[in-house]
Amino acid sequence: MAGTSHSYAVVMGDLVGSERTLATASLHTRFNEAVEKQNRDYKNLLSSPLTITLGDEFQGLGTSLTAMLSLIRDLRLQLMAHDIECRFAIGHVELQTPLNTDKAWNMMGPGLARTREKLNEKRSGSLYRFAVTDDPLVETTLEALGAGLTSIERRWTGRQREDIAELLRGATAADIAKRRNVSVHTVYKVRSSGEFDTYVVQWHAIQETLARLDAQRGMN
Repeated sequence: MAGTSHSYAVVMGDLVGSERTLATASLHTRFNEAVEKQNRDYKNLLSSPLTITLGDEFQGLGTSLTAMLSLIRDLRLQLMAHDIECRFAIGHVELQTPLNTDKAWNMMGPGLARTREKLNEKRSGSLYRFAVTDDPLVETTLEALGAGLTSIERRWTGRQREDIAELLRGATAADIAKRRNVSVHTVYKVRSSGEFDTYVVQWHAIQETLARLDAQRGMN
């Protein structure tokens, strides 16, 4: 493959505080289950499946940045339901070695190391990191939006987290109210106190930016 390269989106993740967790066996069972669920759900959008590399870290290659953004949101919501926190990094890679379609390892290309560096910058506190463009203004904006999402998520109560996760998956306030046997007004109060509208605006801004980058590179 000398002299050739192919564009992919790379996604990486790392459990937060796993070394301090007492119920290690349970934690890793939940983590493995969550990773495997995303591999099933995103099978057609993953070029190289999510592969757990060091027990509490994973990486995978996808067909587009936007697909990997959707994947990490689904994975984040699934892990949050079990009070497991995970940091993520999405990057763009020009793969210069053969694509490994079985496991996401033993591949090289510009972008992989930079994405790993972003994931390992733990002092930032943000759970959403981006290594997707050479434009510093665009990337700084994405990083700021990711920090905003992290801040909102960390303020959610258990009830806010559960209701907002359902809303993000497409449920209506009426659906949630019926399931919980409460008024729609009660659900809207939870939605408002959880800053749902602000959260969605920030998420859509990231999504639209990544979609523009995907289009520029012919990724879908």
